[in-house]
Amino acid sequence: MGLEVGTICSGKVTSITKYGAFVALGEGKSGMVHISEISHTYVNDISDHLQNGQEVKVKVIGIDENGRISLSIRKAEPRQERTHQNFTPKSAAPRETVELSFEDKLKQFMQDSDSKISGIKQYSDRRVSNRRARR
Repeated sequence: MGLEVGTICSGKVTSITKYGAFVALGEGKSGMVHISEISHTYVNDISDHLQNGQEVKVKVIGIDENGRISLSIRKAEPRQERTHQNFTPKSAAPRETVELSFEDKLKQFMQDSDSKISGIKQYSDRRVSNRRARR
């Protein structure tokens, strides 16, 4: 089993620290999953997500010059789409998916862009006038 960056393999959690978890990969090799690479969501306590002896699927994201292996659990699995289950607007009618032509998409983009640019200009004009008033 040659470990290279990008390899996805399974391993067993051997120890948990406050900054990450160590995973045994087999053949006497082990690596560390940093706390930021455990889940797509915020991780406050690693013990909420992992336990010693748990089998996990990991992706090798780095191997440094000393041979230390950096692993990621979140990159080994596809990201799940966020769903706002608690949010249902009162005017939520089922949307029809309408395929827009390129010209329509471009027109919509230009309108959005012009709107954003005008908002930025108004904001910067207010800041400039406030600075002049302070002098």
